[in-house]
Amino acid sequence: MRLQNKVAIVTGGSGGIGLATVKRLASEGAKVVIADINEEGGQKAVEEVSRELGSEVLFIKTNVASYEAVVHLVERTVEEFGRLDIMFNNAGFAKAAPLLQHNPVEDFDPIVAVNQNGVYYGILAAARKMVELGIKGTIINTASVFGILPGELTFTYNATKAAVINMTSSAAMELAPNGIRVVAIAPGRVNTPILSPYKDFGVWDQMVSEQMRGTLTEPMEIANAVAFLASEEANCINGTCVNLDDGYSSFKARLFV
Repeated sequence: MRLQNKVAIVTGGSGGIGLATVKRLASEGAKVVIADINEEGGQKAVEEVSRELGSEVLFIKTNVASYEAVVHLVERTVEEFGRLDIMFNNAGFAKAAPLLQHNPVEDFDPIVAVNQNGVYYGILAAARKMVELGIKGTIINTASVFGILPGELTFTYNATKAAVINMTSSAAMELAPNGIRVVAIAPGRVNTPILSPYKDFGVWDQMVSEQMRGTLTEPMEIANAVAFLASEEANCINGTCVNLDDGYSSFKARLFV
């Protein structure tokens, strides 16, 4: 097991990519803390992972938009398991809205608070604790291909994910002397509820067809990559953003099918 005796935190861990990653890290031997604002979902996730894998999993209700809450999450993790090796800053959400119809209070501020500030808080709290404990840990941040590419209806989401990519490289540079790696992942179109609003816009089939292999990526495929990046096998990967998009960001629809 690649992550035996390691301790990991996964924010947004009650569903989607987060829950898949909790299961994958646990299957590699890690003790995992599920952090989520959804208490009911978090408790169900613990029961599911424990039932399927028999792994040691803890849920801590956390609002990543609060630095104090994230610090509490890190402190409770160390109190429970004695260390922190992996911080997966994954919590995030999107809201589909045309830019000209934006209400900043609804369509900008709350998304920035979670997707951008929440990642910053996670980097800061985890790195401080790792340095304090002398642990050469790994911090992984969920960005998106839409932090690199433009996209309709998700102006704020795209902006926050672009910020995550830059925060990742900047943090990696500052934390390298402490032996801490910082990496971002940029999923493409993943089969999670975050995409469901696009069904209402009538573009679902088009979105699927634009994938290089004509299918959405599954959460466990992303989780597999996160587990690798958290392991010693990925020791040379640092300060970069790894595209996990099945080639979406470089794909041009074929002329002949």
